[in-house]
Amino acid sequence: MSRVGKKPIPIPSGVKVEIKGNQVKVTGPKGELTQSIHPSMMVEISEKELVVKRPSDNKFHKSLHGLTRSLIANMVAGVTSEYQKSLEIQGVGYKAELRGKKLNLSLGLSHPILFSPPEGIKIELDGPNKINVSGTDKQLVGEVAAKIRSVRPPEPYKGKGIRYVGELVRKKAGKTAT
Repeated sequence: MSRVGKKPIPIPSGVKVEIKGNQVKVTGPKGELTQSIHPSMMVEISEKELVVKRPSDNKFHKSLHGLTRSLIANMVAGVTSEYQKSLEIQGVGYKAELRGKKLNLSLGLSHPILFSPPEGIKIELDGPNKINVSGTDKQLVGEVAAKIRSVRPPEPYKGKGIRYVGELVRKKAGKTAT
């Protein structure tokens, strides 16, 4: 039995869970999320917890069991407290600024890059070199942070570019003059 899949998901106060067919809808103080799950997975609601069950022990159902439980647990956690990813910009003259809801990145390219976040994502700046991406959907927060990072990933010689806070960039030795 899946260790992740068999754990019940506690439902905190203020969070409402609805199941209609293969759609799970979670509503909480920070927002509302919906997720479609595989039709063979069964989700049961009791007083203060959700339990995900699988129909058989074949390999396919075992793989879906833990995945379904993790997706629903991430939804419950997202509507109670938002997920957040932090990025930092390193490099001389590299900076970010907000123009309305759009993020304007000046990264040493011939043009500034305007990045508009999707619905449900908030971008905040802590100074010109720190970007905070937050939202209720864990997958979407990670995806947006990865898109921002991919504009100018850290290069291995000087370490210039956009990186996650705490990310270690292995530096290479440059050419040596003989």
